[in-house]
Amino acid sequence: MKIVVTKEGELLDYLYNNLDMPKKRIKQYLTHGSIFVNNNKTTKYNYHLIPGMNIIIDTENKNKKTLPFDILFEDDHIIVVNKPSGLLTIATTKEREKTLYHIVRDYLISKNRNAKVFIVHRLDRDTSGVVILAKDEKTKNKLQENWNEYVSLREYVAVVHGKLNKRSDRIVQKLKETKTNLVYVSHDNEGKEAITNYQVIKENDKYTLVSINLETGRKNQIRVAFNTLHHPILGDKKYSEIKDNESRLYLHANRLKMYYPEIKKEILFETATPNEFKKIMNSK
Repeated sequence: MKIVVTKEGELLDYLYNNLDMPKKRIKQYLTHGSIFVNNNKTTKYNYHLIPGMNIIIDTENKNKKTLPFDILFEDDHIIVVNKPSGLLTIATTKEREKTLYHIVRDYLISKNRNAKVFIVHRLDRDTSGVVILAKDEKTKNKLQENWNEYVSLREYVAVVHGKLNKRSDRIVQKLKETKTNLVYVSHDNEGKEAITNYQVIKENDKYTLVSINLETGRKNQIRVAFNTLHHPILGDKKYSEIKDNESRLYLHANRLKMYYPEIKKEILFETATPNEFKKIMNSK
């Protein structure tokens, strides 16, 4: 919407007196940085106007949302984000609205009301890091059906209790799940194979920072693997018997490399180690 100023005055009053628009809505446009005077953005109600000035109101911008976390990659077919700890990837019977899926969907719809979003893979509620979502069902199906062939790297970083006996190791386990959704190691050679590789990055008196590379993607496999070693992940209230006061699980999916068929080559999605991890490793 474009307006040419014909009379001297203050911006808010001028717009209110010359537009069929509630003052509250005009204030919202100003607050959201959607009003420009002579191509300069302004949020001042009392911006001084003189005849001949041009006012542009970007009526689309006010309704656009921003995400409360980083977008690592976005094109017409996928959006890759850095999911925070404590956020479900997709709805459950107990939580339907406050999910990664809903937040990303609302963001995309704010830009295109016909936008859709589909979950390609998940992270646990307590785990942060790289998550890929598709913008169309064809892309979602292609990525899911070829996931093990397309994904060549699934790397995590974690802080675990104590000092590990080995600087690096390959942990091979058979995992089963109870009716109450707890994963455990099977000793009868039944269950799904889970392979977890780790490398020590840094140690202090109480904790160890490790880099983890997965060969399989089983539910809770990293948490179970380190708990089995008696070095549970810091903040793990589900599997660890060590009571700590941490508000988050210190497990972060920091790197995922995938063949992306749309561009016909591999692409690496990467995030930094969370600041909480660095802080606790430097504090002991």
